[in-house]
Amino acid sequence: MKAAALKPKLYVYAIVPRLDDRILGPIGLDTSTVHSITGGSLSAFVSEIAGRFRPERRHLAAHQEVLRQLMDVAPAVLPVAFGMVAEDGKVMHRILSRNQRSLREQLERVHGRVEMGLRVTWDVPNIFEYFVATHEELRVTRDRFFGGHREPMQDDKIEVGRLFDRLLTEDRETHGARVEEILAPCCDEIKPNTTRGQTEVFHLACLVQRDRQPAFEAAVFEAAKLFDNSYAFDYSGPWAPHNFVDLALDLRPGHAAAHAHG
Repeated sequence: MKAAALKPKLYVYAIVPRLDDRILGPIGLDTSTVHSITGGSLSAFVSEIAGRFRPERRHLAAHQEVLRQLMDVAPAVLPVAFGMVAEDGKVMHRILSRNQRSLREQLERVHGRVEMGLRVTWDVPNIFEYFVATHEELRVTRDRFFGGHREPMQDDKIEVGRLFDRLLTEDRETHGARVEEILAPCCDEIKPNTTRGQTEVFHLACLVQRDRQPAFEAAVFEAAKLFDNSYAFDYSGPWAPHNFVDLALDLRPGHAAAHAHG
């Protein structure tokens, strides 16, 4: 006897203002066809899938491509985190119908807006040696413990490391504040993300009105003029506003909870 085929489920990409019977085509995960499901004044874009998907590069790329195309056809997009799956269309319709107010509030917040990213890094061969060369306090402390012929004690190394970390944090905060001040007039919101690695100065997510993108790009170039060639500026976007939407969906059968937080 053959095993019964698994019933397809719905992979969820995003929620947008109502778009009835819209088909984006075979651009979803594993070239699945992406289409809309509507409930009240909202639509979710989904595609049928046979199983779970790992966050591999090709799957993440397909997810992002759906969001990119949705940004071309919808005035506002609430991106859903990778990997969200609904049991069927009834569950998805129930989620939309029962959470009109909270979802519409989030859509209003990002209406006509996109996310732009700005990452600034120290573009130097050795970040510690760069700080020694540019911060007298660190240079003096390093030379006191590591100069001469004696072997530095473990406590000496820890003290130098702590001073380096403090100066790193102070510079990140100072530089980030300078750049945010320049970007603020062309952004509705700015959110700093956690830095990754010692050479990252800061990483900002910026909520920008679509027609203000040229102004944002001009502000990035203006901010870059404040820094020398030891700093690299890299901006990206437009993206769906991931960092400005915290959308928690309970997609289990019999549940219809959705929580959206700024």
